[in-house]
Amino acid sequence: MGLPDGQTLQLDTMTVELFLDLHSQPCRAVYLFAKKADIPFEYKKVDLTSGQQYGEEFGQISMVRKVPVLKDGDFILTESIAILMYLADKFSTADHWYPAEPQKRARVNEYLSWQHKAIRESGSKIFWFRAMVPLLTGAPVDQEKMDSVVEDLTSSLTIFEDKFLQKRPFITGQEISLADLVAIVELMQPVGTGFDVFEGRPLLSEWRDRVKKELGESLFDEAHHTLMNAHTLPQVLKDSGMLELLKSRWKKILN
Repeated sequence: MGLPDGQTLQLDTMTVELFLDLHSQPCRAVYLFAKKADIPFEYKKVDLTSGQQYGEEFGQISMVRKVPVLKDGDFILTESIAILMYLADKFSTADHWYPAEPQKRARVNEYLSWQHKAIRESGSKIFWFRAMVPLLTGAPVDQEKMDSVVEDLTSSLTIFEDKFLQKRPFITGQEISLADLVAIVELMQPVGTGFDVFEGRPLLSEWRDRVKKELGESLFDEAHHTLMNAHTLPQVLKDSGMLELLKSRWKKILN
């Protein structure tokens, strides 16, 4: 798949190349930011479901073999948080995204530093346990393991509400920031498997709605279209031949 919905590219001397697959929550954060902030970029699809990340061509771009990747001339950058900050600085995006004021910027950095081992870790596990493990093993994940990871996510959601969000419209206050962007894509990951993290959490639901409105519902839905069709993954992986490769790797992990 190329650029979503046949969109045209903005090509000029400032254009950067973004290597993305919108199955990935960090890729969605980078894509949403680039689109919303009117950053000129060329969308380079890296199809994870066909194993394109393991190919020689992508390997020459990044030895990490993970997306997202940014290429700006001869400069190559991996890791989504670093990419988001680089884009904010290079293109002098609106201050609310990554504030210059030290304490507001620190709040963004605090959330981005915390979320890796909290919402991202447990949310990703839920997606993996619900969407991938049954596909690879032919059986659902042990209920005790599932309950444990749901408990971890529940705890992280409470911290997110009570510490990072409180009663503010957004994490840093009245305006959306990179912290909100990273948070929403991670929280949507389990939703793609039918696990609604927002159910019974009005504060979280209202924040989600504000983020979605700020980004624009059309752009938000476009970025999450692939995720919300995660039910097609079994057939996609089977057709691409990746299913057998993943099964082989899973067996090695278990052994």
